[in-house]
This record gives sequence, structure tokens and C-alpha cells, in this order.
Amino acid sequence: MRLRVLGIILAGGKGTRLYPLTKERAKPAVPFGGKYRIVDFVLSNFLNSGIYSIYVLTQFRSQSLLQHLSEGWQAGGILKNQFIIPVPAQMRSAGETWYQGTADAIYQNINLIEQAEPHVVAIFGADHIYRMNIAHMIEFHQSKNAACTVAAIPVHKRYAHEFGVIEIDEEHRIRNFHEKNPDAPAMPGRTQEVLASMGNYLFATRTLLKALHDDAADEASSHDFGRDILPKLVEDAQDIYAYDFQTNTIPGEPPDQPAYWRDVGTIDAYWEANMDLRSVKPALNLYNRQWPLRTSSYPDPPAKFTFDDENRRGEAIDSIVSGGCILSGGHVKNSVLGRGVKVHAGAWIEDSVILDNCDIGRRARVRRAVLDKNVRVPPDTCIGYDVAQDKKLYHVTESGIVVVEGNRSAVDVSTVFV
Repeated sequence: MRLRVLGIILAGGKGTRLYPLTKERAKPAVPFGGKYRIVDFVLSNFLNSGIYSIYVLTQFRSQSLLQHLSEGWQAGGILKNQFIIPVPAQMRSAGETWYQGTADAIYQNINLIEQAEPHVVAIFGADHIYRMNIAHMIEFHQSKNAACTVAAIPVHKRYAHEFGVIEIDEEHRIRNFHEKNPDAPAMPGRTQEVLASMGNYLFATRTLLKALHDDAADEASSHDFGRDILPKLVEDAQDIYAYDFQTNTIPGEPPDQPAYWRDVGTIDAYWEANMDLRSVKPALNLYNRQWPLRTSSYPDPPAKFTFDDENRRGEAIDSIVSGGCILSGGHVKNSVLGRGVKVHAGAWIEDSVILDNCDIGRRARVRRAVLDKNVRVPPDTCIGYDVAQDKKLYHVTESGIVVVEGNRSAVDVSTVFV
């Protein structure tokens, strides 16, 4: 009997810590790596792992996400079990409310599970940058005859307050769950690390349906998997296991390649993850044809580099340059350029993430910055060189990353912001 797996992607989060990149879009729709969106990673992981029945639950500021799914992820045809369907929040709760938590989001769409009758439900977030062969996790889940399996990875204990922290025994059975507790216990023998939940779950369908109904009836619950569902399952001595993400292997990757997973929940983390891509041997390989990262396909022309004069040479070093970019005598170093970026003569971009359709004027200088879509940087403008001035005009993180919004009055936005 072929195992039926239903994929549900939670893509409705506000992403408040990624502001202002999430001012007009949901976090999963935030561009990443030049030509992709954050949601492309989980969707690609599902398809590459052989999971073809997928619902994407949306909620806040979903227009950009829905447009991206429509343009790049339309699926369906002869087989009724092959689809990628966005599901907007429909307020199916008794009080007709928005989703009150991750568990409530699934409960309000419980009819989708009941209709599909899967053996396993894969509930994954859409907020992270990683590659994962989910088939391996399913094999582990089945071998343990588990009611629930949680993907987990060690992180430094200073981040314990940002994650659900898991305690396990020698068989990887979960014995305790600490949701965003800064005092959560460290891993045995690894005093500076905790075992963190990645927010990716596999459930036996019967276990999930019962847990959701019980949680919905509990008025004291916050209706969240990490805070409520998982601790209750542990308390009831259910067979819940932690899957070690570090053991996951990807076709086409060296077996000793360290597992890569980044929670890009903040501007600094987002910037760092983009910077990871442009190194000589990146920790996350975008060029593995056996595990392709899919996204929308646009009819962009090739990138072009023009002029070869002293002080007027179009060039990019240790950088990612997407389709449609024109470096017309401008210099780019250690940066990631989205689609259709124009860099004019004498301009200098360094250690920056430049999203689609930005225009960098002559002799402008941009350093350690993130420019949202459609920003026009006037000639001779400097961004990232004067902290006091930057703070007056833009958003600046504690580490000094400057974020220029795509619709600020300080710049000229010539196209629709999505």
C-alpha cells in the first residue's frame, strides 16, 4: 500500500521581526537569494521528497504570496492527488476569528484533512531557509510507529527563548518540551547547545485529528502546537519522537555536507543568510540539479556587464547577479542582486542585498544594506556610511544593517510594490 502523505504549509505569519520587508507582504513572500521567495524552500522540499498534495495556508498580507504561488506553483491535472492549493483564512471558528495559533490554523481547515484521508500529515512552516529530504523523516516516523515526529536541530543556548526546546531520551523519544524558555535545559554533554524544534511536524492522522478537537475544546489553550499540542501529547505519554535534521542527506550533496537551516526571522539573520550564498563554497548549494530549488519563471534577459574603462568597469565579485541586471560601469562586491537591478557608472555596492528593479545612480555608494524592491538611489547618495544620517532616513538594525523601504518618500518608486 502506498503511503498517502498530505502536506500543509503554514504561511500566514506576520513576520514582524522582519519589518520593514514585511510591511506590504507576508514573511514567506519575502524575496531571497536573488530570484527566489522564502516559501520556495519548503515547497521545493515537498516536491523533491515526493509529496505532491499540498495546501498552503495564508492569512496576513497575502497578496504578494498568492501572486507568487499563482505565477510559479500552479499544479494539478489528471491526478487528483497532485495539487498545490493556497487556502486563505476563511474564519471557520465559532467566533469567526483569524487564526489564533498554529494549531487553530489547522483546526479551522480540518475538513481538508478529513476529505483527503491521508496516513500521515506533514505540517511545515514557510519561514526558514533550508533543504530537507522529508522522505527520510517519514521513514524515521514510520520505523518508530510514531504518533508524531518533530524535526529538530541543535542551536546555541542563547537562542533558547526563540524556539521550542526538546528533551529526548536515548531512543529520541521526546520527554519534555519547553516553548521559548530562556532557561531550557542544554543537551547532555553539550552545555552550550539546546535541541530546538524546527517547527516541522509529521502526524499520524488519527492522532492529529483527536489532538486538534481536544485542543479546540480547551478554552485555556492558546491553540499552538509548541505551547499546547506537543506538551499535551508528551503528558499523555504518546509516542512522540525527535528527528535529527543533522542526519538528513540530500541527493547530489556530499554525505558529509553539514545540514543547513536558518531561521531568517530578523533583518540581521536574513542578511547573513543571503551573504552565505555568495561565498566560494556556499553552505547552501543552489546549483544541485538533483535537488532543484523551484520558483516562478520570468522572461528576464541575461545579466549584462558593460564598459571596461578605468573607474568605469561593470563588474561583480563574489556576488550573485540575477537575470535582467545591467552593471553599466558599476562595481558590485560580496552582494546579492535581484532581478532587473541597474547599477550605473561609478556606483559601488558592497555586502548588500538589492531586491528586484532597484536603480543605483551614478557614483552612489551602498554598503551593508538591504534595498527593498523598486528603490531608486539618486546619484552620489551614500547608504551605510553615516549611521546617524541613515537612522534619520531609513531603518537601521542594532548591528548596523540599513534597510531602505520600497515606498519611502526619500526614493522614487516607479512600479507597483509587491
